[in-house]
Amino acid sequence: MTSKERVLTTFANQEADRVPINYAANGAIDKRLKEHFGLKADDHDGLLQALGVDFRWAGAGYKGPKLHEDIPERGVTVDNWGVHTQWIEHDTGGYQDFCDFPLTTADEETIANWPMPDPDQYDYSHVFDHCRQRKDYAVFLHCFGDLINGNGMLRGMEQTLVDLITDDPAGLLLAKRRFAIQAEVARRTLEAAKGGIDILWLGEDLGTQHSPIISMDIFKKHIRPLYQTLVDLGKEFGTQVMIHTCGSSSWAYEDFIEMGMDAVDTLQPEATNMSPEYLKKTFGGRLAFHGCISTAGPVATGTVEETIEYCRNTLDIMMPGGGYCFSPTHCLQDNSPTENVVAMYETARTHGKY
Repeated sequence: MTSKERVLTTFANQEADRVPINYAANGAIDKRLKEHFGLKADDHDGLLQALGVDFRWAGAGYKGPKLHEDIPERGVTVDNWGVHTQWIEHDTGGYQDFCDFPLTTADEETIANWPMPDPDQYDYSHVFDHCRQRKDYAVFLHCFGDLINGNGMLRGMEQTLVDLITDDPAGLLLAKRRFAIQAEVARRTLEAAKGGIDILWLGEDLGTQHSPIISMDIFKKHIRPLYQTLVDLGKEFGTQVMIHTCGSSSWAYEDFIEMGMDAVDTLQPEATNMSPEYLKKTFGGRLAFHGCISTAGPVATGTVEETIEYCRNTLDIMMPGGGYCFSPTHCLQDNSPTENVVAMYETARTHGKY
């Protein structure tokens, strides 16, 4: 099978020749993997080929003016949505962490006038060629939506959750503006792709490690309607629709099925009601799965042998009947030993065969 055939067969909850494989990693481990395979620092496609990855990204880049100024004296970078980040180091690497939250106390007028990217300022001219060059792979387009995290980056997490509880018009307007822009960029990208995009990839973090972040009432009132527009957009263009949901999020999966979503991503096995056994038993055959290899488990903390055993066990549970894509639950972290990550992907290629 080609990678595209393998992924689409799996998304249809059927067995392919082997499980599809995907990859995501932080910068330090990505650099070490390229060095391990003798690749140049910028040879991302070479690394994907070495790992056996079946997915490839396509999209349109923003070409407009910078909308918000950085704050170099504080080391703060500000993106075109106005999100402030600052580099924070830890023992094994670092992150661009969110700070300042400039819209925490903003009213409706301020949010209505807040500079955001214009869909007219994206370059869609290369999308078709990119898809054609990757035609043998499963091509995905990110359109996360990301109400809670995305609003939280601008308004702060506490205020974002208060907005959802109190129906605060300023917070709800921020979400609607962000979703509308992302949806329009996605629509134009899908049009430019002319059928070359296979998966519309959405995202919303819905759980802590132990429980939902929000109630089902709030989900149905504020979250589901916005995401339904994105699901419908994907279906309009004939794509599969997958949603990234961190933490304990299976409480929303029945709604995802009703909405027409095809697959769920992340699947943190440590979280409540997110074990491979529970997911396969409860939703197998109705949703495809993408993820389930913990970035906080043996891949990060164990030996090579423990990593292989862990990946084999996950495959044994998730593979039968199809519907499973092998992937880390999130970006592989900088503390993951290179040899463990190499063993992880070798196990997927060998033990993941049907």
